[in-house]
Amino acid sequence: QVQLVESGGGLVQAGGSLKLSCAGSGAIFSTMGWYRQAPGKHRELVADVTSGGSTNYADSAKGRFTISRDNAKNMVYLQRNSLEPEDTAVYYCQAERTALTGWSKQTRAFVHWGQGTQVTVSS
Repeated sequence: QVQLVESGGGLVQAGGSLKLSCAGSGAIFSTMGWYRQAPGKHRELVADVTSGGSTNYADSAKGRFTISRDNAKNMVYLQRNSLEPEDTAVYYCQAERTALTGWSKQTRAFVHWGQGTQVTVSS
């Protein structure tokens, strides 16, 4: 079964650092990335990375977060230094894969989500 399992969240003091990990299994993912959702707000993209290593960051994340991927381990990571209280949110791992469907062999994208990991930054 396709699974995404996040780890590394917790309570962190402002100014500290944090590295989140997401372990994928059951498929080879074309894109893996991280989203976050603060209380009362919509879920937003932080960053993602393709299997080829191309990265994409939200404007607010540039220079603050670093995403990396280990294809051999099928894992993706998110690094953040100098944490701020505004970083408090549930962080979700997301992964996309493609598959051929039907007799016409049409390409279809599938999106998978992890359970999320809580990151709380205290002042």
